[in-house]
Amino acid sequence: MTSVASSWVQRWSHLVPPDATVLDVACGSGRHVRWFAARGARVTGVDRDATAAEPLRDLAEIVVADIEHGAWPFAGRRFDAVVVTHYLWRALLPVLVGSVADGGVLIYETFADGNQTIGKPSNPDFLLRPGELLQAVSGLRVIAYEDGFVDNPERFVQRITAMRLGDGSPLHPRLRLSPGAGAADG
Repeated sequence: MTSVASSWVQRWSHLVPPDATVLDVACGSGRHVRWFAARGARVTGVDRDATAAEPLRDLAEIVVADIEHGAWPFAGRRFDAVVVTHYLWRALLPVLVGSVADGGVLIYETFADGNQTIGKPSNPDFLLRPGELLQAVSGLRVIAYEDGFVDNPERFVQRITAMRLGDGSPLHPRLRLSPGAGAADG
């Protein structure tokens, strides 16, 4: 597994302020914990593998928990950003969306239907169905969404970036489609 942050996460990280609270779900060895901690965020990582997550304790609050079969360890907490990559447990989707604070962002990327034709994962339990992330984020403002095939490594993915805007709240000024977007448009 790579230690470099996902290109999708990198692309949308500008939506996460430097002092934000960030939850990295199924953080593993912590490529996104490290990415956001280096950007000044207050990061919480959760994973069931204590050995993989242990080296991250100097960078982040680390919670070792089986979030698929145990209680959600963050009940009542909301985060400025919730980041999920290469992980899918459908029963948790509403909980993850509910963990995004007002003005916060969900950055989610994982494997999608079609991946079974080229490799692992191939179990449909771990592959998003067409449009599934769009349905899961109902109530959030979708900023970007992709569903298809990507190279390097070859895989089928769905990825979404969505924000929780307060009732009647305008889009936040940090909401640029990419840093510096529009600078030469005027």
